[in-house]
Amino acid sequence: MPVSSTEQMRRWTGPALFSYGFRPFFLFGSLWAACAMCLWILVLSGALTLPSRLDPVSWHAHAFLFGYLGAIIAGFLLTAVPNWTGRLPVVGTPLIGVFALWGIGRIAMLFSGLIPFGYAVATDLAFPLVLGAFLLREIVAGRNWRNLPVLLLLMVFTLSDLLFLLEAGRGGNAATGFGMRLGLGSALMMVALIGGRIIPSFTRNWLVKAGHVARPVPPMQRFDKATLALSALALLAWGAAPSHVITALLLAVIGVLHLIRLSRWQGLLTRREPILIVLHMSYLCLPLGALAVSASILWPELLAGPAAVHLWTAGVIGGMTLSVMSRASLGHTGRALQASRGTVAIYVALFAATILRFLAGFVPLTGLYQLSGGFWIVAFLGFAIQYAPMLWSAKRSH
Repeated sequence: MPVSSTEQMRRWTGPALFSYGFRPFFLFGSLWAACAMCLWILVLSGALTLPSRLDPVSWHAHAFLFGYLGAIIAGFLLTAVPNWTGRLPVVGTPLIGVFALWGIGRIAMLFSGLIPFGYAVATDLAFPLVLGAFLLREIVAGRNWRNLPVLLLLMVFTLSDLLFLLEAGRGGNAATGFGMRLGLGSALMMVALIGGRIIPSFTRNWLVKAGHVARPVPPMQRFDKATLALSALALLAWGAAPSHVITALLLAVIGVLHLIRLSRWQGLLTRREPILIVLHMSYLCLPLGALAVSASILWPELLAGPAAVHLWTAGVIGGMTLSVMSRASLGHTGRALQASRGTVAIYVALFAATILRFLAGFVPLTGLYQLSGGFWIVAFLGFAIQYAPMLWSAKRSH
């Protein structure tokens, strides 16, 4: 007789923290985001030298793109895939094993200057490879071919991590290398693909419940598919030729297309629902980032490239993950999908961090970097403090 996901979780008698994939990865991923930023601020201030083989900027980039985001991708997929495929979730000892791989990878990269670099690379890559193997197994066993693009993007993300580390191992500035751009591009495509499904779906459900007549345009029709295809092309062009004028034009085009796509989801009607409007605001940073990166290519004397890219890294990646983490944590622990004042505060802190980091590209004040980092720490440490009791406790029953 088949065992349901709920029954599978009930049979786990260990800590509730390991009863579902989102729990350990969302909690410790957010703590890592805060801790890594603390370390980065100390490095910027000259108060700390990291024991890493990577140069400080490359470590900073790797810690957030492949370290933090890798954890949140794992938490999301380990929670969503059972719903996609109808198969059992990973709980208990296997989940502890996957989580341990992630944690060991973070330690290995931080102290990679003290151990053979090959060991650090192998340790870091073990986690996404195991996660990819799990996703492949579930898609094939559940015949869930619709989500093969997610697996493909995860494979590209893992390859990007390898390329990043190879560039760093040769002594290059991997933070500005091909691996970094390919990894960020694949992450943005995940947001465009998965966000393009869940944001209109959540919005539609809320509009129906609130009694609004308007509805989002159904996702993944011709316009969405064309936008995603052009986005993949533009981001690949940015990865391969980040300073070329054609890249700038392609990024400008997808910036406009994603603005149109977002406008079709009726986001303005949700402005009084923080837990929903934050998804729309995070997605807004995708086209704004594309337009900003395009402008930084065409007019580098007016806009620094790193400032533009942070609209993607802090705004899209930071904003989308924080909003999905808060929503999923509430929903999967049996709580109402309503943002408390504390949750609204961490949303505000996240976007304050994004705006300040972008402004640092215009205003020559080094204090803006630290201030932006401070707001980032408030956002993610605030999430960990508020949501830890939910994440390490058993699900509420109704």
